Amino acid sequence: MKPISFRKIKIRNYFESKKIFNIFFQCLTYSYKFAHYIIGMRDLLLRQKQVLFFIIAGGLSAVIEIGSFKLFSTAIPHFFPRETDFHGIHYPMSNIFSTSCGIITNYFLSIWFVFERGKHSKRKEFAYFMAVSFISTFLSLGFFQIFYSYVFKDTFDLIIYSLSPEIISKIAAILLVSVLNYFIKKKIIFNG
Repeated sequence: MKPISFRKIKIRNYFESKKIFNIFFQCLTYSYKFAHYIIGMRDLLLRQKQVLFFIIAGGLSAVIEIGSFKLFSTAIPHFFPRETDFHGIHYPMSNIFSTSCGIITNYFLSIWFVFERGKHSKRKEFAYFMAVSFISTFLSLGFFQIFYSYVFKDTFDLIIYSLSPEIISKIAAILLVSVLNYFIKKKIIFNG
């Protein structure tokens, strides 16, 4: 049997413990950097809370608008056959009714969650909101016609659902008009 050298064990343990401490401090450093990153993201979200809430409110309004468009675009042609092509305009009543549903939903979500009350009275604020939304409705209808007639011709097949050209055109029109809506509503209607 060989005698055990305690000196080698101590040296080896010293180097192993130094390595363990280095790994431990690296982990602390990375966890600090990660925590700093998370805190930075939280601060960014708090600073951009209004934009985040506008996106959420707009998303919910868009779901209402697209769902009601799907409902109207399948129901109205049974009663009004020219709805699918009314003098070159595709689904005009479905667009107007669904956009109205989305506007009303967006108004209430905006005053409850997104914007603070503006410098105007409630009546004036509502009138300005409706005027901007009325213009947005025509912009949305125009963009829908362009997208439906020239851009989106085929059905987009998802794994569990397929999107018709009407729905894709409606989604694209909503996205385009909502960027304009945010800046106008923020600067003109509500406190900028």
